[in-house]
Amino acid sequence: MIRIEGVRWTYAGADAPTLDGLSLHVRPGETVVLCGPSGSGKSTALRLMNGLIPHFHEGRLDGSVHLDGQPVADLPLDRLGRCTGTVLQHPRRQFFTDRIETELAFALENFGEPAEHIRERVTAVIDEHGLGGLTDRRLHELSGGQQQQVACAAAAAHRPPLLLFDEPTSNLSVAAVERFTAALARLRAGGATIVVAEHRLHFLRGLADRVIYLREGRVGAEWTGEEFAALNDDTLRAEGLRGLSPVSRPATARIHAQGPSIDGDVRPAKAPTGSRAGVTLRGVRCAFHGRRVLDVEEACLPAGAITAITGPNGAGKSTLARILTGLQRHDGEVLLDGRRLSRAQRQRSSAVVMQDVQRQLFTDSVEAELQLDASRGTALGERSRALLHDLGLEPFSDRHPLSLSGGQQQRLVVAAARLSARRIVVFDEPSSGVDRRHLYSITRVMRDLAAEGLVVLLISHDDELLELAADRELRLRLLGGK
Repeated sequence: MIRIEGVRWTYAGADAPTLDGLSLHVRPGETVVLCGPSGSGKSTALRLMNGLIPHFHEGRLDGSVHLDGQPVADLPLDRLGRCTGTVLQHPRRQFFTDRIETELAFALENFGEPAEHIRERVTAVIDEHGLGGLTDRRLHELSGGQQQQVACAAAAAHRPPLLLFDEPTSNLSVAAVERFTAALARLRAGGATIVVAEHRLHFLRGLADRVIYLREGRVGAEWTGEEFAALNDDTLRAEGLRGLSPVSRPATARIHAQGPSIDGDVRPAKAPTGSRAGVTLRGVRCAFHGRRVLDVEEACLPAGAITAITGPNGAGKSTLARILTGLQRHDGEVLLDGRRLSRAQRQRSSAVVMQDVQRQLFTDSVEAELQLDASRGTALGERSRALLHDLGLEPFSDRHPLSLSGGQQQRLVVAAARLSARRIVVFDEPSSGVDRRHLYSITRVMRDLAAEGLVVLLISHDDELLELAADRELRLRLLGGK
């Protein structure tokens, strides 16, 4: 179905090619996994397959790309749209409407399908992907993980023969990953051709027909599904790949917290020693359009430790992050070391690594991005160079941030947060697009911040990262009703 031969692709303005001699074939009905280090060309390879390269992205393309025997560059856009469904790394960028039903219907309407057929298909897709509980809300009101679920459903709604998924589970809870895996199995059984670019690999064990490892823009290794499932962890680690078995992380000490949003109130007999050092929440509540999304009676987030904020998609984790950093209106109060902070004070006292870090990149080079806080007295020089080296960004110091891969952008914003000299630092899904090696480097960044006595909060569904990094845990639950 897909035939890529000797492709060399260089984005406009880039000094070096992202793909450099890539050749790979995907047969009809196959499920193929693309893996490899951040920046190895996985997302770019998907853009070749759906025609975004060369139809939308500017650059120089050498070699050939064929879809069903036809050169992709010659195929009309409507044909490409009918043949492919794609889920991008940050799905909110690909939404065209503000409702789940209209988003699922969007492609079908554009292809002129009968209205009755569209209604039947949308109803079926909502049921297949477990979206029934979300249909009364607008897309911008959903959490990042819920938006990811909607994007996966929308990509499959018009039954394209080729489905392309770019990090489809990066923001999903364990339960949501299980639902996505089941949906993927149904699509595979129905004869769809599927290509998945992923760092989290355990859920694909048993689904992949082939696994292709990309390195520096070309194929570095290839395994059948059976061969890949048999690889030991030492081999995976040597290639920087994640494990193939779900992590069963040990229980993490729970922080003092209570309220309707807390999954199991933790009420110690007496306040913990040094409880004033850190962030305290009191009566913090937040609602969107009359719907409660967060209700915390009290919680103590300690300084000098990494506190993981966990819970299902839609439980209010990112909302809590916005409250802590002064970006979200709310009821109640937030105290730092026993002193109440206004929203403006919190904005000056905090740094955040968002789920979609591209919205946090403002300058024209990696080095300039790290210099943004220099006016605050942050010491850079050798310190920033050492940090860039550890995060694998040193070769890109002169590159424009928007020319980096998703994982490289993620690590750049992590580096900026490390150098920000803020007292509260929040990492919201920082392992999205991150390979195994950089799970460790990001963990080192968080541990360094905690060792300096800062309040470090980690929002994540990634059990591999949580096992490495979490010292304490605040577990949230979904709220019902208004």
